Amino acid sequence: MHAYSEPVTAKAVSFQRDDFVLYRDPVRFWGGEPDHTFVCRVSRVDTYVSGGVRYTLLPVKGGVINDARGEYMRLLPPADAMRDIDTAPLNTAGAVDGMTAAAMAWLTQQHQTANRRPELPARG
Repeated sequence: MHAYSEPVTAKAVSFQRDDFVLYRDPVRFWGGEPDHTFVCRVSRVDTYVSGGVRYTLLPVKGGVINDARGEYMRLLPPADAMRDIDTAPLNTAGAVDGMTAAAMAWLTQQHQTANRRPELPARG
C-alpha cells in the first residue's frame, strides 16, 4: 500500500463581479500566520492577454485584496447562505429560535406584503 496519493486539484472556476467567495491568502497560509482566510465579494475581474485572470476582492470586514488568484478562492453559493430560510420548520413552536435575525426579517416582510393587493403603477 502506498502512502502517497494523487493530490486533489480544484477545477478551474471563473468568478464574476459581485460573487461572494472564500479567499485564502497563500503567503499568510504557507507562512503559518493566523487569519489567512476571508469571506470576500469580487469587485473586479482582470483578464490578461496571456490568458491569466486576477481578481480584486473586498473582504466583508473591510479592506481590499488586489491580484487574487482564483486557485485560492472558492465560490460561496447563495443557496448555502439562504439554507436556514429554505429549510426552517415553520410549523413548530421553536421555529423562530432556529432562524437568524435576517431570515426572520425577510419572512416578516414577505408576510406583510403577501396578503396585500398589488398596487398599479402611477399614470404618467
